[in-house]
Amino acid sequence: MLTIWKQTNRLIEIDEFEKGCWINVTDPTPEEIDRLVNELRIPIDYINDILDVDERSRTEGEGRWLMIIIRIPVFRTDSNVPYVTVPLGILISPHTIVTICLYENDVIRSILYPVKTKAIQIENKINFVLEIFHRSASLYLHYLKDINVRTTHIEKRIERSTHNKELQNLMRMEKCLVFFITSLKSNELLLQKLQRSRFASSPDLNEDLLADVVIEIKQAIEMSQIYSDIQANLMDAFASIISNNLNDVMKQLTSITIILMIPTLIASYFGMNLNNHFEDSRYAFFYVVIGSLILSFVSLLIFRRRNLF
Repeated sequence: MLTIWKQTNRLIEIDEFEKGCWINVTDPTPEEIDRLVNELRIPIDYINDILDVDERSRTEGEGRWLMIIIRIPVFRTDSNVPYVTVPLGILISPHTIVTICLYENDVIRSILYPVKTKAIQIENKINFVLEIFHRSASLYLHYLKDINVRTTHIEKRIERSTHNKELQNLMRMEKCLVFFITSLKSNELLLQKLQRSRFASSPDLNEDLLADVVIEIKQAIEMSQIYSDIQANLMDAFASIISNNLNDVMKQLTSITIILMIPTLIASYFGMNLNNHFEDSRYAFFYVVIGSLILSFVSLLIFRRRNLF
């Protein structure tokens, strides 16, 4: 989907390319890619690199276009791993800004439809890029809190679980954190490279915004690393908990088997065609049943006293 936005008092959508517009592209079709290449002269290699889900954060310039690729977090409901990172490409020319991403994401959505944050001025290109960095880092922090909440719920279920399902869910959360750490570190290196470049020497650069971006990224990296270390240490402990829970279940089943074996053994003995002095008693059946129940109850008390049941 390709949309074109123009800055007035707010962002408004327009139909055709014009000077100073912002073009946002999400999961582009071949026709939209051809339009970008033919009308805006964007190198096709740039677009292919941005649409590669494994592309790392980097910057590159060719002709009048400057390409900046950062990795942003995305929440996916169609995947076993709920939180992943994908490339977001920012293409800057003297007159146009183009953003390209393979997935719908909350970073671009927060720019197009601001709720609590103020609207972005797309004329200031360096600050526009910094805003994307800032909102991406803030989104990382938000998703990290969600991962922590999910992990807490998994921990509570593991305490009484005997299956591997909860451990698998915990491993998925660990995988999300690995994605976050890798992407955040590459974004941090990219930001440092941009700070040393001529792009950041603009007199319109918002120094406060740049400082906020640096702080947010460092905080997100530290939080990701802390959560990852905690989960790595808990994995072995939770594996032992599940093993102990399974042992408790097996112990209880063994105890039940032994208790049920007692009346079975007694009934088998008195059911034999042997002289047991009960052949002529009209109460023999009741004696056998009562005796079986008494012995089973005594066995149950013994098991309970030894914490075996």
